[in-house]
Amino acid sequence: MAGQKIWLRAETKPAEARSALTPTTCKALIDAGYDVTVERSTQRIFDDEEFAKIGAPLVAEGSWVQDAPKDAVILGLKELPEEDFPLEHVHVTFAHCFKQQGGWESVLSRWPRGKGTLLDLEFLTDDSGRRVAAFGWSAGYAGSALAVKNWAWQLTHPNETLPGEVPYPNKDALIASVKESLEAGIKVASKAPRILVIGALGRCGSGAVELAKDVGIPTSNIVEWDMAETKKGGPFEEIAESDIFVNCIYLSSKINPFVNIESLSKSPNRNLSVICDVSADTSNPFNPIPLYDITTTFDKPTVPVTGLKDGPALSVISIDHLPSLLPRESSEMFSAALLPSLLTLNDRSNARVWKQAEELFDEKVATLPKSFLA
Repeated sequence: MAGQKIWLRAETKPAEARSALTPTTCKALIDAGYDVTVERSTQRIFDDEEFAKIGAPLVAEGSWVQDAPKDAVILGLKELPEEDFPLEHVHVTFAHCFKQQGGWESVLSRWPRGKGTLLDLEFLTDDSGRRVAAFGWSAGYAGSALAVKNWAWQLTHPNETLPGEVPYPNKDALIASVKESLEAGIKVASKAPRILVIGALGRCGSGAVELAKDVGIPTSNIVEWDMAETKKGGPFEEIAESDIFVNCIYLSSKINPFVNIESLSKSPNRNLSVICDVSADTSNPFNPIPLYDITTTFDKPTVPVTGLKDGPALSVISIDHLPSLLPRESSEMFSAALLPSLLTLNDRSNARVWKQAEELFDEKVATLPKSFLA
């Protein structure tokens, strides 16, 4: 179908500056014959005029609800605002409801009640089963950055929580900020931190490791673990002995906890003072870091771990949109990777990636309790 309509909605999550489309990828779609509409946004890293210059019509923020044609694909990143009205459109977004997260029934049921469709970005995969586009590298990089800053802050400002963060204009600015914090922390600790990354072979873990190297943490202080190192099952004393633990795994089934209050309390050599749970599986019953129960935010990045009698204070960072700390670079990487799939939306019924996504949607809808479909 020539002229497939794509409607880029404005993100509403606080401090979410990323975008599913950039001016570059938006232009590529328009040049390919797609009809792309862009909602204005006060928080997106790309100015409205950047989209206007490449020929995209601008409309009011949130106007997709009333004004988007029924045959338009609504494209966005983070979850929709918590509303209850049925959804009539095809939505391409991260909805976080396919793994039975808390409140998943209310979220997912909006589409079948409105005869719409959810094509979840988390589950768009290529022929080998690898996600076609992901923010994993950026999430690991940003999470590792905040973890290092928090390690230093706890040393230089005892009994004070890490201040809020705002998105950085680029990676160089983030690196400079982390280096400044790291140097201050090393002066107090008389050593660089030891950082242990689990999931180091994946996109997310590789980002976490690269940040540590970029800010000057010695390679000997960066411990890279993956499935081979964790197959024996936790808890792991090596985590307790590290200063910083960055969790970057993709959790798909129940595993033994990596750390818990008991293992940390029994550790004779606990140095651990910062955990960054990049995976942020806070509501997952199989969360391998059962030390906290809330998702943190850029305004309040950390939550303290209670119940530990000895050793340094321990806090957790669990922000579920970490890539927004570097919104321009992370958006450019993600959108460029997603573009080849978006370019097949005009033949969605025959494009494997979209057919598979719709089949998964139908499969998940079939598991909804009937009471949510009334």
